[in-house]
Amino acid sequence: MSFTKTTEATSNHTHLDKMSLEELLVNMNNEDKLVPLAVEKSLPQIKALITVVSEKINTGGRLFYMGAGTSGRLGIVDASECPPTFGVSHKLVIAIIAGGDKAIRNAVEFAEDSKDQGWRDLQKYDISEKDIVIGIAASGTTPYVIEALIKCNEQNIVTGCITCNEASPLAQTAKLPIEVVVGPEFVTGSSRMKAGTAQKLVLNMISTAAMIKMGRVVGNKMVDMQLSNNKLVARGEKMIMDALNISEDKAKELLLKHMSVRTAIKEYQNG
Repeated sequence: MSFTKTTEATSNHTHLDKMSLEELLVNMNNEDKLVPLAVEKSLPQIKALITVVSEKINTGGRLFYMGAGTSGRLGIVDASECPPTFGVSHKLVIAIIAGGDKAIRNAVEFAEDSKDQGWRDLQKYDISEKDIVIGIAASGTTPYVIEALIKCNEQNIVTGCITCNEASPLAQTAKLPIEVVVGPEFVTGSSRMKAGTAQKLVLNMISTAAMIKMGRVVGNKMVDMQLSNNKLVARGEKMIMDALNISEDKAKELLLKHMSVRTAIKEYQNG
């Protein structure tokens, strides 16, 4: 299959600089509406990848995200939210970005072009067959990510990817590819837009579904969340009140005692 970079294709909209603010917003919004539909078409691929992610996590493995630029930053956002949301170790979902932590805020020139740094970065974590590595690259051509996945394949480490071009080198390298083809960007080539949104939606699905299958959600509540601010403490109290049909004061007492929504509910129910 031939490879065409639709993420680099010319925008469907011309003369952006001549548009009114309202026209800009309406046209961007219309383009954004296409993203969930593109994700929907990829649900079978997403399901296949999450199935293996869940298997790896539930048997002692870890989930790694790898990317450069916007893609790398999106991986970091998703990984960083797993501990506070689901109460898991920060060592369970690990995000690696080309150029290191400096690249989170500032572009690191040519970091994504390295063909060996990605694998070296993974080795710092003693990567093994127990783990799974997901490469994130809108273009599907980032050497840092592709070469790392090639090395993983050679070591029998399961690989997946999230990309926004069909039949890209990255998708052909990953054992479990996800291809969400969103088409040309509103600003030609600005893949932080629709492609970035698509990647974020898929990452939401991967981590959330995997954590639910891991037992980190009861009903529809994140009972293992970290109580790291007043908003979350209040949310925890409300969960306990609803689950046990008790007063706010009693819920506060239980949460203060156990510092865990799950434990507070369980201990109360066990008498």
